[in-house]
Amino acid sequence: LQLVESGGGLVQPGGSLRLSCAASGGTLEYYAVGWFRQAPGKEREKLSCVSSYDSSTRYADSVKGRFTISRDNAKNTVYLQMNSLKPEDTAVYYCAADAGRYCSAYNTYDFWGQGTQVTVSS
Repeated sequence: LQLVESGGGLVQPGGSLRLSCAASGGTLEYYAVGWFRQAPGKEREKLSCVSSYDSSTRYADSVKGRFTISRDNAKNTVYLQMNSLKPEDTAVYYCAADAGRYCSAYNTYDFWGQGTQVTVSS
């Protein structure tokens, strides 16, 4: 399974972006998919996850109410809609897939994309 993120860029504070995580070489529908980010000098942060079982979702407190994860199985793609962006959201954003059906602390996320840069600045 190969994952490719897209949709990053430069946006002003308060603005929105939608990131895409497109899969090839496999069916993303059968994987739990998570979004992560890593800012310079900081540890990688898990932001959100969508299960393969029932598309249930989970969010980190830092993005809850601002970010929305969704999946389009027909397009083999998972999205992260990011609204009300803040300068502290600046980071490289990654998607990752786990062969398990559920989102949990035990996900191992065996497949990763290369990342897409998001910069929030005026």
